[in-house]
Amino acid sequence: MQSPDDHRESPSDEETGNGPLHGFRVIELGNFIAAPFASRLFADFGAEVVKIERPDGGDELRGWRRHRGTTSMMFRTIARNKQSVTIDLREDAGRDLALRLIETADVVVENFRPGTLERWGLGPDTLQERNPRLVMVRISGYGQTGPNRDRAGFGGVAEAFGGLRHVTGHPDRPSVRPAAPIGDVLAGLHGAVGALVMLLARERSGSDHSRPKVADVALHEAVFMAMESLIPDHDAYGIVRERTAGNLPGVVPGGVYNCSDGGVVIAGNSSGVFGRLMTAVGRPDLAADPDLADGNRRFHREAELDDAITAWTGKRTVAVAVKELGAAGVPVGEVYDAAQIASDAHFESRGMLQSLKVEIDAGVEEDIRFPGVVPRFDDRATVVRWAGPDLGRHTDEVLRAALHLDDRELEELRARKVI
Repeated sequence: MQSPDDHRESPSDEETGNGPLHGFRVIELGNFIAAPFASRLFADFGAEVVKIERPDGGDELRGWRRHRGTTSMMFRTIARNKQSVTIDLREDAGRDLALRLIETADVVVENFRPGTLERWGLGPDTLQERNPRLVMVRISGYGQTGPNRDRAGFGGVAEAFGGLRHVTGHPDRPSVRPAAPIGDVLAGLHGAVGALVMLLARERSGSDHSRPKVADVALHEAVFMAMESLIPDHDAYGIVRERTAGNLPGVVPGGVYNCSDGGVVIAGNSSGVFGRLMTAVGRPDLAADPDLADGNRRFHREAELDDAITAWTGKRTVAVAVKELGAAGVPVGEVYDAAQIASDAHFESRGMLQSLKVEIDAGVEEDIRFPGVVPRFDDRATVVRWAGPDLGRHTDEVLRAALHLDDRELEELRARKVI
């Protein structure tokens, strides 16, 4: 895709790192995780992402899971490679600044409640009128339409409404939430894909007014997309999936198996792998059992198969089990915690642990490792350029470069608390 550079000043190579999305400008009107995750993908690959935050505190994520300092590592991670610009969108002058920035942009990503931007005069029709080439990603709990559009929705609620929470946990206990923001991340991924689809359509169609311009991503629908055949199984077989602890129903054998010093995850559910697994754990009789050649039959004998595997893994350490099963061609892996990931040579070799200087306590910079960028291109790791910035770090820089404001205008806006 070629970026239209004729309608704005291009970011410098130093700022973008000349990634594959260099030359595209994204305006983020988002808080928390979903929309910021979508725009972070653009930032990771070289787009200039301008994150607009409230002058009085900024994105609430700055305070989440913060153990010291003024800005959480969660924010530093989600907002990496972005520019922080403070603008009060509740003020007419602030909304005017935002509109002027949006006129220079390729993409707007937002996750306000449906109707909020329209009340502020920043709805899609207004933005498209000011910038016909713009594409827009709207992320909300339940989408921009439908009976539930006005409900407040966060990732955890979306995971419940989309079917994930009901099947997560042990069957004899209440459902649990995954210990990562799955709903938000899935929505962010779908939002980023939607933006890229619209940009590709824009470059191919030119001025064709029928091309898509607004992507509507509902958090619960992003979760629902991960639930594979949940509804087809219900319609075809009358099945309502329930909680099955750590295993997927019908995917047998598989799960966490105890070793003498921890646990390993083994995935032995495909027919070819199943035979290799049973042979490796000393049960060639099960590998040769014709009744177990069928995956559905293996499901009905799950307890027997798990007992056979556990009898073998229980006599070995994690390292030995991983080595022996790996050599047999069985998918197996350690159950890592944060400390183990941080010291693992494989993560390090693929550029997935990247060290950045971060000021946590005032005046003191520390080396903090952040997750790398996925995917790798041409067998090279993409470099994370900077951690999520301090609030308003780039306000003057962006408004000078993009809107040509001078010192007097900036001082006046700051005095009025617009920026």
